[in-house]
Order: sequence, then structure tokens, then C-alpha cells
Amino acid sequence: MLEVMGLGKTYGEGERATRAIADVSFKVDEGEFVCVVGPSGCGKTTLLRCMSGLLQPSAGRVLLDGRQIDGPPEQVGFVFQEYSRSLLPWMSVRENIALPLRHKRLTKNERARHVEEAVGSVGLTGFIDHYPWELSGGMQQRVAIARALAYQPEILLMDEPFASVDAQTRADLEDLVLRVRTAYGVTVLFVTHDIDEAVYLGDRVIVLTSAPTQVHEILEVDLPEPRDQVETKELPEFTHMRAHIFRAIKRRQPAETAT
Repeated sequence: MLEVMGLGKTYGEGERATRAIADVSFKVDEGEFVCVVGPSGCGKTTLLRCMSGLLQPSAGRVLLDGRQIDGPPEQVGFVFQEYSRSLLPWMSVRENIALPLRHKRLTKNERARHVEEAVGSVGLTGFIDHYPWELSGGMQQRVAIARALAYQPEILLMDEPFASVDAQTRADLEDLVLRVRTAYGVTVLFVTHDIDEAVYLGDRVIVLTSAPTQVHEILEVDLPEPRDQVETKELPEFTHMRAHIFRAIKRRQPAETAT
């Protein structure tokens, strides 16, 4: 469904050029939940922005259903890390979620139904007419997820969406994403710096090297479904995979940041 082919990204020119991504290739199948991890500063967000069409790669290409992505495709939804900056504070939850639906050919009733279903799926029905500044950080991120779901994308790209919330809220949001992924049948590519999160959520985990970034390895996650925050993370298989990924990332960090 989604294919990254020899993707590279360089910022600047000449002696001041910075090669962020060297050569990255992988595929994402329809219905998969794929997580991407790597050392800090390795270019995970740059990779995701190139894949979404928000940033032009310097080399290679990204294909969606066999067609090259040259700009943000209609089939793709994006959830950013900084949810507080992606929501408009003068708009209610209902209005924030409905905003991207203006670009779709929907009747007023259809638009309202999409919004209400998305709000219900993230457990915020009672807050649909509140404003973002009246909500907690975790609730604001739920609004951002609902906005992406209401758009009904085929693929959901998520850029470290839970990095700014506390541990308990993070666990709740992880389980929420697994539920809505099943409910909406959406394909998910999820960038995170948290190894536990990647193993818990993913069907596969793509491990990146330090910049200039390449794919170090791609791991199948063979853990029982449904996932559970306690039972899954107590499994020997979970612990083994977490340790394996941690060692791989640690070995490939630059010497000055490997402490």
C-alpha cells in the first residue's frame, strides 16, 4: 500500500550541506501497524514528513497504491507531536474536527456524522462543544486523533504523538489507538522514540540507524492479541524484543551521544 524507495534527504548545499537521510527503503501493507524507532536526531520526523508529501525528498520516492506522492495525498491523515499547536484555540472540539472536512464533498449532515462518530471513538462525546484550552493535554491529543479519523484516511501517519503526556495518559492513548485502528480499519505508520511503545503497538518495528539514516533492521512483532498494558509487557517475548532493539539503537548512536 505504501512503499518508500531509496529515500534520501539533504538540507543545504555545498560544504554546509547536512545529509539527514541516506537511503531508506521499506513497505507498509494495507491494515498494518508499523512503528519506526531510532536514535535521537536520526531523522524520524524528516522521514515521516517526506512520506506525507509535506517535505520534498532529495532522492528516491514514496509510492501510495503505486502512485508517487508529490504533495499531501487525500488518503493520508497526520497526527503531530505538538497537539496544542495543531488545534485552533478559538474553535470548539466540534469545529476543530470538522475543519479538514471542508475539503471533502460532504453534506452538512454527513460532516456532522463523521465528527460525532470520531469524537465518540476517542471517548470525548461529552466535551464536543468545549474549547481545547478547557481540556487536559491527553484530551487535546484525543481531539487531534479524532480530527484525523473523521477525515477517514486510508493511512494514518503519527509523529511521536504521545511524547508530551504523562505515563498513565500515554498508556491510555496507546490502547485508544489500537482500538480505533481496529474500528476504522486504518493502516498506521507510527514514529516514536519509546521502544516499549513501539513493541507494544506494532505489527512490525523498523529500526533506523543514526544520521545519515538507513534502515538497520525490520522486526516482526509476534505478540498475542489483544494487547494488554500489564500482561503483554510481562511476556518474555516482549522483554526480549525490547532489549534487542535497545542494543541495536545503542550500538548505532554516535560516540558523543552514546552515554
